[in-house]
Amino acid sequence: MYNRQKLGEILVQLGKIEQEDVDRALHKQSEGDDERIGQLLVEMEACSERDVMEALASQLDYPFREEIDAENLDLALIDDLELSYSRNNRVLPFERDGEQILVATNDPLDAEVLDEIRFTLDSEIVPVIVPKEPLLDAVNNAFDRKSRQLGDRLDELEEAESPNVDEASIDINDLLDASGDDEAPVIRFVNSLFVQAVRERASDIHIEPEEQDLTVRFRIDGVLKEVTSPPRRFHSSIVTRIKIMAGLDIAEKRKPQDGRIRIKMAGKDIDIRVATAPSVHGERVTMRLLDKSAVLLNVRDIGLMPDDQKTLLKLIHRPHGIVLVTGPTGSGKTTTLYSSLSEINEPDINILTIEDPVEYQLEGISQMQVNPKIGLDFASGLRSYLRHDPDVIMVGEIRDLETAEMATQASLTGHLVFATLHTNDAPSAFTRLIDMGVAPFLVSSTVIAAIAQRLVRRLCPNCKVPYQPDEEVLEEIALDKEQVEEVGHVYRARDGGCEECLGLGYHGRTAIFEILTVDDEIRQLVTQQEDASVIKRSATERDAMRTLRYDGALKVLQGQTSIEEVLRVTQEDTSDMSRTVDQMPPDAGAATPEAH
Repeated sequence: MYNRQKLGEILVQLGKIEQEDVDRALHKQSEGDDERIGQLLVEMEACSERDVMEALASQLDYPFREEIDAENLDLALIDDLELSYSRNNRVLPFERDGEQILVATNDPLDAEVLDEIRFTLDSEIVPVIVPKEPLLDAVNNAFDRKSRQLGDRLDELEEAESPNVDEASIDINDLLDASGDDEAPVIRFVNSLFVQAVRERASDIHIEPEEQDLTVRFRIDGVLKEVTSPPRRFHSSIVTRIKIMAGLDIAEKRKPQDGRIRIKMAGKDIDIRVATAPSVHGERVTMRLLDKSAVLLNVRDIGLMPDDQKTLLKLIHRPHGIVLVTGPTGSGKTTTLYSSLSEINEPDINILTIEDPVEYQLEGISQMQVNPKIGLDFASGLRSYLRHDPDVIMVGEIRDLETAEMATQASLTGHLVFATLHTNDAPSAFTRLIDMGVAPFLVSSTVIAAIAQRLVRRLCPNCKVPYQPDEEVLEEIALDKEQVEEVGHVYRARDGGCEECLGLGYHGRTAIFEILTVDDEIRQLVTQQEDASVIKRSATERDAMRTLRYDGALKVLQGQTSIEEVLRVTQEDTSDMSRTVDQMPPDAGAATPEAH
């Protein structure tokens, strides 16, 4: 039964607000503010939206729920609804109750929307009041489940005859909304490709034509996985659709092209970098997905062991010098650099970056993207930025002598410089700069640290399996039985995985690190142009550096990753890393947060 009490009175009775808060809100209304009193109270920070929703439910005698379980929602209830309608009106049918249907809403006083839902469902409804954010999450999740799987789109392609997407519309507000039956099968297939890639956390999509087949593969947690094989005759149509979306020339098939697609999926902004290239059997397409709404990690969340974390925090607060981050493409260098910049980003520090491309936009930091077509490369960008009074500069990559010399000059004139290099390990960073032509004494006096890193897949916490590896495997990773017995056991991926990890046995990635800070001995070896192996031996013998494989071994003992993963990404690291558990750094047995 309807509660004749006013909303403000109910909130006071529930102890959520004071009478003075109600009076202030009523005064604002009397001055011409046409917002409802509940909205005014939330804006005044007198109470939370949840408090208002709970009081409204009490006033209207409607059920109240803090959230909706979209995973168990009856998808048949949203068959006749569009995502945009459900999201804009914040309404979601989610459960049958006898002859009635429960409908989650954030505004039970909007009779027009509720009448529309009643008419659409052709059934009596019971409004269930849910706070805004949990309701929108449920809406996005429900329509994500509703979007059909790639296999269904593949069936459509098999049945389709004459694809023509040259004039297809590319105005996609949200991919989950773009699934109407009036669209061409090729368009729906490409949209579903993106939907499934985002759902499975893929970083790249590869479309590869062969003589008789067409293969689509996803890179998930650094490993390629074949996901589907559309009919070969649709290769040209699929590529054309992607080119239209990326703004590329659909008539040019002989030269490589680069473009970008910006889409939304379940309310998330996804940036897709598209690269096409001719091959023997036709154009291949590679697309890199970047979730623009992803939360950037900080230095404490990227997988550093406690002692390495302290070392990095000291380095990034140095007033000048060069910090080099090395590793192959896709080893997490950008995440480490961004997290370091975020750590020191303060209003009194001027931070400038030169990148190729700018992957995430960092608030409070000026970021420049190189453009070789107009002569804007890393060296010229760095030269320009030095006239902008920077405190910290990040150079996306040192590729040539000019950029290397500009970085050393910036360091010598009192700037802290972050830069990346492509080398296998940390000691090789010094010899790489010297090989480029930088004077050894400049390298030794400006570089304050070199950090090598790799990404290893994290074992799925839901299905990882404890086991005792044999001695040969332990020897390869430089562990012994005593170390394993000290922690109890190590883990491996379960064959076939589970639902949580999509059958892979791994879920997400973390980084392993090799941090070499420059001390007097390292400085002397660099000045003498000693080989990287000599520098590495000196650092490891003095316990001044932990190698990549040894850092990985510690994460194996923590249960974060598997021996196979560490060996896979550190095959070139054959240094002797045998130590006892007593020699491990503090908290070596504790889990560290995940790096993405």
